[in-house]
Amino acid sequence: MASERVERRLAAVLAADVAGYSRLMGRDEEGTLARLKSLRKTLVDPAIAAYRGRIVKTTGDGLLVEFGSAVDAARCAVEIQRGMAAQNAGVPQDTRIEFRIGIHVGDIIIDDNDIFGDGVNIAARLEGIAEPGGVCVSDDAQRQVRGKVEAAFDDMGPQSLKNIDEPMRAWRVRIGDSSQPAPAKPPGEIAQPLAFPDKPSIAVLPFQNMSGDPEQEYFADGMVEDIITALSRFKSLFVIARNSSFTYKGKMIDIKQVGRELGVRYVLEGSVRKAAGRVRITGQLIEAATNSHLWADKFDGDLADVFELQDKITASVVGAIAPKLEQAEIERAKRKPTERLDSYDFFLRGMALTYRRSIAEACASFREAFARDPEYAAAYAMTAFLMKLPQSIEGTPLPVEVRLEAIRYAQLAARLANEDAFALARSAHVLAFLGREYEQTDAMIEQAVVLNPNLAVVWFSRGWISIMRGEPERAIGSFDHVMRLSPLDPLRRGIWYGNACAYNALRRYDEGCTSAMRAVQDNPDTHSLGAFIMNGVPAGRIAEARDAIGQLLRLRPNFRISHVLEIFHTRDAEWGGRMVAAFRQAGLPE
Repeated sequence: MASERVERRLAAVLAADVAGYSRLMGRDEEGTLARLKSLRKTLVDPAIAAYRGRIVKTTGDGLLVEFGSAVDAARCAVEIQRGMAAQNAGVPQDTRIEFRIGIHVGDIIIDDNDIFGDGVNIAARLEGIAEPGGVCVSDDAQRQVRGKVEAAFDDMGPQSLKNIDEPMRAWRVRIGDSSQPAPAKPPGEIAQPLAFPDKPSIAVLPFQNMSGDPEQEYFADGMVEDIITALSRFKSLFVIARNSSFTYKGKMIDIKQVGRELGVRYVLEGSVRKAAGRVRITGQLIEAATNSHLWADKFDGDLADVFELQDKITASVVGAIAPKLEQAEIERAKRKPTERLDSYDFFLRGMALTYRRSIAEACASFREAFARDPEYAAAYAMTAFLMKLPQSIEGTPLPVEVRLEAIRYAQLAARLANEDAFALARSAHVLAFLGREYEQTDAMIEQAVVLNPNLAVVWFSRGWISIMRGEPERAIGSFDHVMRLSPLDPLRRGIWYGNACAYNALRRYDEGCTSAMRAVQDNPDTHSLGAFIMNGVPAGRIAEARDAIGQLLRLRPNFRISHVLEIFHTRDAEWGGRMVAAFRQAGLPE
């Protein structure tokens, strides 16, 4: 028998429920029911009818509505929430009836006047992540309604919704009177926009407490204070103090206005949701002048140890946004006319060229930066770091005058660094590699860790200084911490072959081969191939190690045994001897 044909159609689905309904009913069952009935009759149902919605079904605390248009659904939701806000004016927080609303546009199945399918499920899940009094819409819905609804939208980034396979991008609707919700100041009170500092400037706004529990405000505020403190350790950043950021707490804000009032280019905002012993932090980084979203992510954790969790999330957020800020500043400097470049712009251009491996051009930019600012510690440090690369890549010792100049720049950077963890780390790396100054550089790198424990490059240099000092376990811990702070870091190839070297020192050759192969697959260069060779021979993978020697010699035809310890340098003579023996057994010429 032929199966019954299923009726489908595309629709905008609105799901709503009352936040904290069980608590309200527990306090005053009859009063809550009476107020909810009155609100439905005077506000909710008339708004749905006015925007041509069809109430599919209701529950004790919620309803499901179908609209033929996403615009109608969004306008209806905004009207309901604004009306509810007006109704709740003067009502104590713990007795307010507040709706949470989710909207999605998608395919639905119709069966006996009921609706089913992903279109319904996603709307219901979006309602679940909306804040009390708020509206959350899917990316599909937002694309259809933006510019057509009297409200602004905040990007919440990809959201993992229960029983939905793939993360979905969601948007929070700002329920103000317009897309510019902050009230205008009288003409006499309008302050002139503050001038931007000469380095990336950021304000971290109070995170929204989306737990529905006013007692949890302390947790959300504590997260923001930790992030502000952590960002303040970056001497390359200008971070607005907590007292100024928190003047925006509890207010409808306009990001562009915040940027003007605080004189910052970037704003970090987010939310905290706690439930059943778990917490989810969402954050988004916004360029204030353009309202462009540069980054968004979420972080989940267990509340068993709340302070450890705060530290972990702070490190994750800061580790993620610091590279995004640098990237955004590099792009901004690229757009700036050459005749208007200052020392900071030249430094940014040097960093961009470094990432592209345009070493000579990068060096020229860094030299221009410290020529314009003779106390620019980071520019001296990067110049020294790039000057050492020919030896660390090719294994050929630098000419004496070049080595001494690189060491001089690194020492100058260290003297000028003050509390700049980046400059300290880079200069320590150079002084350990070229100057063999193991004790001094160990003290320098530990000082850098104290100054900024959330800076990935500090831990990267700490890992390599540990290799050079013959401390492989400390190196592995340092490299692993880089990956925790910056999982997608361009430095990760250096982390993989760094760990491979450390595993070799510990005679954990199989692990060394695995780590080295990750680096080889990313880029088969002198370091990654060499890291595999030193582990492959003692692991019994002689044929593969000899193949690696062949690849290495095609890249570096003049590479010889005498070059091995110039690249894979360590003061541990026994370990160095084992490395050299592995290269020799694999067939590297003398």
